[in-house]
Amino acid sequence: MLRGGLNKHKPWIETSYHGVITENMDTVLLDPPLVALDKDAPVPYAGEICAFKIHGQEAPFEAEVLNRTSGEGVLRARGPIDCEQQKEYTFIIQAYDCGSGPTGAGWKKSHKAVVHIQVDDVNEFSPVFREPVYRATVTEGKIYDSILQVEAWDQDCSPQYSQICNYEIVTQDTPFAIDRNGNIRNTERLSFDKQQHYKILVTAYDCGQKRASESVPVHIDVKPVCKPGWQGWNNRVDYEPGTGSKQLFPKMHLETCDGPLSSVRAMVELQTSHIGKGCDRETYSEKSLQKLCGAASGSTDLLPAPSASTNWTASLLTDSGRDSDLIFRFDGRQAANIPERVVPQNLTDQFTIATWMKHGPSPGLRAEKETLLCNSDKTEMNRHHYSLYVHNCRLVFLLRRDFTQMDTFRPAEFHWKLEQICDKEWHYYVINVEFPAVTLFVDGVTYEPYLVTDDWPIHPSQIDVQLTVGACWQGGEVTTPRFTQYFRGSLSGLTIRPGKIETQKVISCLQACKEGLDINSLESLGKGIKFHFNPAQSVLVMEGDDLDSINTAMAKVSYINSRQFPTPGLRKLRVTTTVQCFGEDTCISIPDIKAVVMVLPPSEPRITIAGVERATWPASELRTPAGITLFKDIRIISTITKSDNAFSSGHRPGILEVMHNLDYCDVLVIGEELNPEHESLEIHHSSLLGKHLDATNSTSGISIYGVDSMAHYEQAIRQVRYRNRRPAGLSERRFRLSCSELNGRYTSNEFNLEIGVLHSSEPVEHVNHMAAESQYMRPVHHPLMVHTINSDHISGTPPAATVVIVMCIAALVVIVVLGIYRIHTTHQEATKEDEEGGKEPEMDWDDSTLTITVNPMENISGSQSAGEIREEEEELEEEEEDDEDEEELAGDQTSGESEDSEEDEQTEVKGKVKGKLEWDPSTLPY
Repeated sequence: MLRGGLNKHKPWIETSYHGVITENMDTVLLDPPLVALDKDAPVPYAGEICAFKIHGQEAPFEAEVLNRTSGEGVLRARGPIDCEQQKEYTFIIQAYDCGSGPTGAGWKKSHKAVVHIQVDDVNEFSPVFREPVYRATVTEGKIYDSILQVEAWDQDCSPQYSQICNYEIVTQDTPFAIDRNGNIRNTERLSFDKQQHYKILVTAYDCGQKRASESVPVHIDVKPVCKPGWQGWNNRVDYEPGTGSKQLFPKMHLETCDGPLSSVRAMVELQTSHIGKGCDRETYSEKSLQKLCGAASGSTDLLPAPSASTNWTASLLTDSGRDSDLIFRFDGRQAANIPERVVPQNLTDQFTIATWMKHGPSPGLRAEKETLLCNSDKTEMNRHHYSLYVHNCRLVFLLRRDFTQMDTFRPAEFHWKLEQICDKEWHYYVINVEFPAVTLFVDGVTYEPYLVTDDWPIHPSQIDVQLTVGACWQGGEVTTPRFTQYFRGSLSGLTIRPGKIETQKVISCLQACKEGLDINSLESLGKGIKFHFNPAQSVLVMEGDDLDSINTAMAKVSYINSRQFPTPGLRKLRVTTTVQCFGEDTCISIPDIKAVVMVLPPSEPRITIAGVERATWPASELRTPAGITLFKDIRIISTITKSDNAFSSGHRPGILEVMHNLDYCDVLVIGEELNPEHESLEIHHSSLLGKHLDATNSTSGISIYGVDSMAHYEQAIRQVRYRNRRPAGLSERRFRLSCSELNGRYTSNEFNLEIGVLHSSEPVEHVNHMAAESQYMRPVHHPLMVHTINSDHISGTPPAATVVIVMCIAALVVIVVLGIYRIHTTHQEATKEDEEGGKEPEMDWDDSTLTITVNPMENISGSQSAGEIREEEEELEEEEEDDEDEEELAGDQTSGESEDSEEDEQTEVKGKVKGKLEWDPSTLPY
């Protein structure tokens, strides 16, 4: 019991130890040092440390006691330690004392301590490349950021010795360089002709600066340049007007540089936004276009070309150089009041408003309303009855109906929010109103309003309204009436049609482009080709999985312009191509093609109107219900001058007659306008049947319009008739005819026609001409006979000489007798003639064109003096004026009475002329 009690305490060691051992060494450096203590010291055995024991899964270490008294120990490896096999070790260690005696009986052990050993690496391995050889191919003339990347590795376990810190090209004088990551690049542009192959050696260094034992060879091949893209195309294609469809890329093919492509998608774009209103469209007037497209009649053009009858657009700004395409530009300061005579008075529940518009975003954060069309109170109040305006890129149509028996809210404002409103491009807007429904068409596509607000009806009043374009008229609630809500943008073809709405077919026709992309021989395209056009045929997309099929299809892409006289100038072309490879989204980059189509100027036609320029008609023909035909023998032709390149071989340049349409012909009155009470220009409606023609007339003339052939215009113009129910005092009427193609782009000559009026009493002068000849008299011909076209209406001179002699003697006898009794009977005859001549006030002599030859012997025979004749003539004119006033009060007579009175007056006038004409001796041929 006594001996056992000597070993009272257990040994004590640290709770944990950290050690480091260098690989291939055996001594472990511990921190803290391995030392065991025992409180039984200095008692022999019980206070001494006899052993350190390691507990772990085959830990390759052992502990040895260096001094039993001090308890010092050492930790050693039992064999070589390899860092590459294991970098760290962890195990348990305990200290044991020597017990109670030499035998070691009664020993005690310490608590368990954790030992963590880290193996220090030794740079024993050299870097090794992962590949025995590297290969790459480059294209000549290109500088690469990285041609290829080489990679080496190191077996050492530590980051210091296992990482590769540098690469080096061993071969000297090469146009290549390598970076620390192993990326090889060329330092200059390589040439296939100069050298097709390069071999370089590359070595590597780890971070301990140990070099690779073997350098790796790198082979770089240089190949000639292959540029993927379209080849064999021209950057300019000339288009001759009238040649139909022309191929744009007849010899073009796609070079893919042997890339393994799976599909090709090509998009061809024709850019025409700078031409007219977005593309080459017909530039006829709005009325002519509507007639051509089959639109319902009755539309009112609110923005016509400025003229004497349509002068409200004269102050507006127009875009020039648009090939007769009439475009009005509004800059926020211009507007126009539409005359009341032009404004449709009753829109009804069905009507259509149509216009071309180009508009961009409005300036400012809170944009004001921009009014295209506005119908508002002219004075007193400021009510808007209907208007069309843009506000914050929204199109709004306001329609306030008049008050009826149903005093309820009704739809009043219709709102559309569309990108087209502010994209600064031309679009065609049509608003079809079938109240209470309102539909908007933009470029032929239907849009319903996203917002409809209601409002009270407008109570009727006696206030006049004012229709304006480009702003809204504020005539009430302000000190000075003025325009407000100005529009900023461009407008063209603004029309309003009451009573009817447009159909989808007509709308599509009115906005159709006449130029676009086309494909020749659709049936010859391969089955693997898919294609589609946009509605305007300005974009064509083609897709295929076979390169040859794509090349064939692209060679068939064409440009076409169906206008006989297209707008000349450039059209830009752009081809965008995407190539897909197997298993990849895109593998080859194909550059875009940029080319132009140059539409050459068409040969300008020369429109010529020819026919008889002077005609004489009896006044009686003018009074008939049918009137007279003005342009019975009119002829309209058009010619062009062709140059050498326009003819095939064997033909010489010259003038060719061409056939084309006209869009209007105007017959204008020269001089005083027509008196609507008894004058008119007319064309019967039946003359326009079967033609795309219509007509309007006024006191200034008649206009025939519509897109139709020159032959149809000829037929219609030949039916224009002039009627004058009271031609007395009218000696002539002059008219001017002119025609146009493409709204004034090409105009004809101004054909002037003079109509001479031959009154029924004028044949008397032929009697004077046939008076008995004497030595003082020679025959003088009627000056009008030189220009006479229709001799049926004019009395001819008897051809027989005997008849002439007899008539002259008879005339002389009558003159002598009348000379004796004229002084006494003049007043009585004038009174009687006034009473009988009241039925025909139109017999008013116009002797401006007469040349009357009289026998001078008549004066010797006792005829009246010139003064007496003038005096009596003045009395006759005053009495005839009184008769005309009486006729206007009495009203028109029937046609039968008129014919009877004409016959009577023809007899009476013969007597009047002898005694009441003022002779002009200056014309006598002495």
